[in-house]
Amino acid sequence: MIRLVVLSVSLLLLASCGGEEATLPKPRLYPKMTFPEKGYQAASEADCPFTFKYPTYGKITREEYFQDEDPVHSCWFDISMQAINASIHFSYIPVDDRDHFDDLVNDAFRMVTEHNAKADSRRDSLFVNRNGVEGLLFDIAGNVATPLQFFMTDSTSHFVRASLYFDDKVDADSIAPMVKFVRSDVDSLIESFAWK
Repeated sequence: MIRLVVLSVSLLLLASCGGEEATLPKPRLYPKMTFPEKGYQAASEADCPFTFKYPTYGKITREEYFQDEDPVHSCWFDISMQAINASIHFSYIPVDDRDHFDDLVNDAFRMVTEHNAKADSRRDSLFVNRNGVEGLLFDIAGNVATPLQFFMTDSTSHFVRASLYFDDKVDADSIAPMVKFVRSDVDSLIESFAWK
């Protein structure tokens, strides 16, 4: 009798184990992203006292309103990059005097510092490009709205501030490949930037 019960239970167990493979959790992956082809084009906006090169997959769009007001200067624009659902916002402000310049630099640092609460890390890099344009690039890691910010200036007459924005909810893991892709374009833009 015991043998019959053991045999029956064993057969039931064997029958219940067959057929389907055991499913394992799938590994976490980045969403598939098809990046546009790299290429650069010259920008020389009539209202702007500078020139630069920007990606051919981008389009310059003018700022008509900024927070429901007219922009401070007519040289406020975005480089819209629909292929990666991002844009780089540019704002140009003429420098009046040394105090005004200091205020602009402090304001740029204040905007970057606001990201510290969500940032994992931040790297600040001073640069001088081949045209003698000086500036500071901020690489901000983590779930932040603007992972790349920078400003360029001649410290006497001109000040340009720019920020990379994504048009989706920011998840650092998901946007990491796009930030890496755009970073080389930002480097090219900075290197080609020149005052008129």
